[in-house]
Amino acid sequence: MPTPTQADPEKLPPDGGPEHNRLIFEKSPYLLQHARNPVDWYPWGPEAFERARREEKPVFLSIGYSTCHWCHVMERESFEDPEVAGLMNGTFVCIKVDREERPDIDNVYMNVAQAMTGGGGWPLTIVMTPDKRPFFAATYIPKNDAFGRMGMVSLIPRISDLWAQGRDELLRSADRVANLLKESASGGGEREPGIEDLHRAYGDLSGRFDESHGGFGGAPKFPTPHNLLFLLRYWKRTGEPGALQMVKKTLEAMRRGGIFDQVGLGFHRYSTDRVWLLPHFEKMLYDQAMLAMAYVEAYQATGLDDFAAAAREIFQYVSSDMTSPEGAFYSAEDADSEGEEGKYYVWTLDELLDVLGPEEGALFARVFNVEKGGNFRHETGGASHGATIPHLRKPLSEIAEDLGVSEEELSRRLESARGKLLAARRLRVPPLKDDKILTDWNGLMIAAFAKGAQALDDSSYASAAGAAADFLLETMTDEDGRLLHRYRGGEAAIPAFLDDYAFLIWGLIDLYEATFDVRYLRAALDLCREMKDLFWDEEAGGFYFYSKRSEELIVRSKELYDGAIPSGNSVAALDLLRLGRMTGDTALEADAVRTIGIFSGDVGRAASGFTQMMAALDFALGPSYEVVIAGRTGAGDTERMLKALREVYAPNKVVIFRPDVDKPPIAAIAEYTESQTAIDGKATAYVCLHHTCKPPTTDPARMLEFLESK
Repeated sequence: MPTPTQADPEKLPPDGGPEHNRLIFEKSPYLLQHARNPVDWYPWGPEAFERARREEKPVFLSIGYSTCHWCHVMERESFEDPEVAGLMNGTFVCIKVDREERPDIDNVYMNVAQAMTGGGGWPLTIVMTPDKRPFFAATYIPKNDAFGRMGMVSLIPRISDLWAQGRDELLRSADRVANLLKESASGGGEREPGIEDLHRAYGDLSGRFDESHGGFGGAPKFPTPHNLLFLLRYWKRTGEPGALQMVKKTLEAMRRGGIFDQVGLGFHRYSTDRVWLLPHFEKMLYDQAMLAMAYVEAYQATGLDDFAAAAREIFQYVSSDMTSPEGAFYSAEDADSEGEEGKYYVWTLDELLDVLGPEEGALFARVFNVEKGGNFRHETGGASHGATIPHLRKPLSEIAEDLGVSEEELSRRLESARGKLLAARRLRVPPLKDDKILTDWNGLMIAAFAKGAQALDDSSYASAAGAAADFLLETMTDEDGRLLHRYRGGEAAIPAFLDDYAFLIWGLIDLYEATFDVRYLRAALDLCREMKDLFWDEEAGGFYFYSKRSEELIVRSKELYDGAIPSGNSVAALDLLRLGRMTGDTALEADAVRTIGIFSGDVGRAASGFTQMMAALDFALGPSYEVVIAGRTGAGDTERMLKALREVYAPNKVVIFRPDVDKPPIAAIAEYTESQTAIDGKATAYVCLHHTCKPPTTDPARMLEFLESK
């Protein structure tokens, strides 16, 4: 779907003009997609609610995002339809929200939908009073009644009648929903969390694990990388082989499946089946970041080169397709092109042979199972017309053996073919790229690149992370120096949310450990102090989702559940623990422990829904380590010490580099490093555990032994 061009505001009246609505003045690609709808859309803001109060109309709130397939469907069916638009304009004041720009609004009203209907998703449809209290919630609504689902043409007159004749009951219903949200908003600790929670989370995941295909549960199947990151930590703690096996099986199956773009690289959003074959084709930055971290850590834990290769492929995709000229990272790529989901990504056998020729085409088709009949079926059940999603049915090493060639030779030939197919694919009409830059998702990608730089010994990844971090720190702030959430078209805007702070702090900590540039650690600490000032609940502990300086919504909630991405509270808890250990500031650790504890009741009831928080708890319970490397910057013995440290899987550690100079800048942040110097001019490791330090050593092997001590 093409993105409308930005209009000149000077040439349009305040309502947008005859061919545009008010959304034409917005920056969000999602809102701009709806700028030519006949619906009289408003962006979220006081103007819309004032009109609703003045005209005594309910508000129709529609929340989605630019790469949401069913958002596009609802737009085509209803919002572009003059009949439906006429009903909407006559009955409601209509508001469009991009959930990625305003996750605070989405957070509140998604909780409403889940409370009222038992489910949620996008597009999210809410009808509410002019004072923002909801009384109706749904997701996708068809134009006409179908399969027991009321359509827009029937629903709107029904709501109009209820608003006119039964408004008192609607208002009572809205009050009940608002009160329910307020009662459940703060969370509450019921006990002290402990190692039993880790065991419970492992048991839950083990019970849902798909032993045949990897992943958890049936279709649809989501990657949920933080589950895998937790399982790696659980394996490290307990030695439980089943935990590592679940990680290996899942990562191997995903990389071979259709959920991985075998031609253009990078991962699609999720699999609509249980075998990872048929994806929902959108690509999200946060998936690339979290999956890259999972593959990097799995490589450290297992030494399997396939996992390192998968991480490098994700980094290659993000570098080539999702990086802005400023060095920051774009948000997403759509599933649809030319009105069809997946059209850009699938191949017929004839197309393949046309591009590659008979010999190379036959090889690629055999390896990636491109067959005459095709395997691609739309979610709606449409025929494939011979289209195939390339995928592997078994490891490349086994395929090479079947073909009687070396794996290296096969990989070389396939890479040549992939390059030709990618060049041909780029001639197709591409899906929409959502080119807005979000602070929180960029924070995750910075962390991923920084982890990759360390484990894969590739300085270009550190450079990519540094460029993005520098952009955010220099550009994504307001006139008071406070962090902002979104950048697009030269404009940074929207006060940052908890996730922006927590995720960027995460990225900056990892970037410091990759580069030992002290300014990144200093920035992380500054943001941490700002995060506590803006979001911390002094009374109960934990962090609210939006800040005390932000627009007040009907409820100010705390998010803990680790869904498609980890929650801000989960990440903040681990940030606080790591920064506390790096600086020696035990107050930060105390805040982390309080954050974990305040949600212990929720965690105790469903531990596997909080696996990122379980990672923080795992760190807090220990053993966790502080490692200071003292030595000459860039010297051979220093680099050998760091390389040894970065190759092993030791997730519960923090690393400080103390250069062998007088008054090193790091000593102003971590005072204890002032006296930790290189012994006899040799790179020296200082390892501490349980607030007790081991003897300093110049032997990398001895350092690693300390990291295995309990």
